[in-house]
Amino acid sequence: MDAILNWFKAHPGLTGTILVGSLVLAVIYAALIYVAIARMSPDYFIRSDTTPGGWRSRHPLLRVVALFTKNLVGVLFVLMGILMLVLPGQGILTLLIGISLLDFPGKRGLEKKMVGMPAVHNAINKIRSRAGQPPMVLP
Repeated sequence: MDAILNWFKAHPGLTGTILVGSLVLAVIYAALIYVAIARMSPDYFIRSDTTPGGWRSRHPLLRVVALFTKNLVGVLFVLMGILMLVLPGQGILTLLIGISLLDFPGKRGLEKKMVGMPAVHNAINKIRSRAGQPPMVLP
């Protein structure tokens, strides 16, 4: 631990840049999460199917490129989040955003389980209330 603290003391410019970058990312993440929750359909978690829209209903090549790019960005965010668990940064938040971008079996169930937790559900409904949206309906 002393080696890490000594490194930060020896590199104050880089340490400051990392700190400012971390704060900027935290503000951007908070804004993105606010917009995503506010725009989400209130019945999103009770629908059994996800209706294709946006890039999913476009040309098959565009769909494959978009899916690959989304998953690549998700993997990068997960890796950055893991690194930020031991380095300065918003590790947990970066991990959650990365996981939300990835496509994997059981993701929908994991999302429902996380949103079903009372603290998370209350926080989501508070954000939706501030945005003038109806509360989120859960199964």
